[in-house]
Amino acid sequence: MKKLKNIKISSENKLVIDPEMIYYSFHNWDKSKQKVFYETENNYIQFHFCIDGHVSFQYNNGAYSFPVGKGNSILLYNPIMNLPVNAILDVGTKLVSIHVKIEKLHGLFSEDAETIPFLSDEHINKKYYKENSLSPKITAILTQMMSENISKNVRKLYHKGKIFELLSLYFSVSKEMNIDQCPFLADDKNVKKIKQAKEIIISKMAEPPTLKKLAKNVDISLKNLKEGFKQVYGNTVFGFLFEYKMNVASNMLSSKNYNVNEVALHLGYSTASHFINAFKKKFGTTPKKYLNSN
Repeated sequence: MKKLKNIKISSENKLVIDPEMIYYSFHNWDKSKQKVFYETENNYIQFHFCIDGHVSFQYNNGAYSFPVGKGNSILLYNPIMNLPVNAILDVGTKLVSIHVKIEKLHGLFSEDAETIPFLSDEHINKKYYKENSLSPKITAILTQMMSENISKNVRKLYHKGKIFELLSLYFSVSKEMNIDQCPFLADDKNVKKIKQAKEIIISKMAEPPTLKKLAKNVDISLKNLKEGFKQVYGNTVFGFLFEYKMNVASNMLSSKNYNVNEVALHLGYSTASHFINAFKKKFGTTPKKYLNSN
């Protein structure tokens, strides 16, 4: 069996928000499966969110395996033993993981602890496992977290706010659709169409269809495409595509296997100068300088 490449844990994918909260984000850009491994402590609750692709979590030397597909999440807590994260990410997988100390979470939900099973007095020292599907609002927050481009001095503050927002929605999922301002997304079929639209623009990022043609391809109105996409992914269709293309560009350049012209061509820019301007708008530096600094 071919040995899997490890995704190295670094400041690029790990952010310690404070001593009681850690944020991880991973995107497997490789052409084969990759592995993520890192140690944790038993007083942390693990939240794992699969935005795209598929991930398999291995625990107890492979005795237990938890597969998590696109649009789903798992919550894991074991106060008896440490659960080091050992995950295998399929090609293209996007994974966000958040680790929060049990005391921190209990403090955040102290008034409502009895309504959250593993925080109640009866279950506080027991193992807990829960699977959930990602709602449109949660998906939007996760996407925003993975595609943020803000100054280092406020990055922790930004992610801390997003994590609090995420947790509040996570523990009130049953109410979310009732108060959702976009009734169109209450229908799972419509959410699938929005996700299908996203897959189309990604697969055709070099020559994306017009919004009108995209709406026709997924069989929804132009209005619902615009509103639904913004609700699910927290961005406009082409705003999302721009962020995606810039992430692809940064990874291609970091690999050292492509020059600036090759990256520009791959992403569908008519000239290298158009690509350079777009890249500088996103990262505040030119592709050449970025290439030399990595």
